[in-house]
Amino acid sequence: MMMERTYHNYQSNYIHHNPSPFDGVIREIVFGVEDGMVSTLGAITGIAVGSQEHSTVLLAGFVIIAVESISMGIGSYLSNRSEEEIENRKLMEEKNEIEKYPSEEKEELAQMYRDDGWPHALAQDMATVVSKDPDFMLREMALRELKVFPKVTPYSPRGAMYMFVSYVGGGIIPLSAYLFLPIPQAIPVSVGITLVGLFSLGAITTKLTKEPFVRAGLRMLLVGGIALVVGLVVGSVAGSPR
Repeated sequence: MMMERTYHNYQSNYIHHNPSPFDGVIREIVFGVEDGMVSTLGAITGIAVGSQEHSTVLLAGFVIIAVESISMGIGSYLSNRSEEEIENRKLMEEKNEIEKYPSEEKEELAQMYRDDGWPHALAQDMATVVSKDPDFMLREMALRELKVFPKVTPYSPRGAMYMFVSYVGGGIIPLSAYLFLPIPQAIPVSVGITLVGLFSLGAITTKLTKEPFVRAGLRMLLVGGIALVVGLVVGSVAGSPR
């Protein structure tokens, strides 16, 4: 009875990892939203201070968001695509080595198992079993030697899409104040909601990282706030009337 209760307690406390639709693209989401907020705020604040023209600020804001979001999406695609091509080249070279030098590759895998702490005899047996399946052998060598994780589908198009959408979403946050308020009131409101947005972005990421949301939010606020202050100063100085 005691063992049965212990087992049920273990089952109730066991946390199973559930895949998230954002696995693998969290970098693009966080980067896109943060950069969209900070860059757009810095630019439109300088334009607002310098021009004092509502229509000019809105036009500039939408142009900045449109151009930068496309640029960021393309940049994400090209960088990730280049990384994928490099990884594919490494995998192809490793596949050729497995085909040409099977004994040497098997011994290399066995040595890596031993380096990981497996007993000598067991490591040799594991390498022998793995080497009988070329696909299994390639996956093991990719993981242990190349530090490459073969992808079923290309990551670059998905990453580019998330970067584009995230930048647009982030950029709309500081610009939204100018849609409803005159410039004198819109400037502080835009700054305020952007700071709240930065904190919220950090807090939301804790759904995946499981760290305290206050600490994550403050970290994002601090890091993003530094870039925000620089953007505001540069934008205000550049856009101030002379």
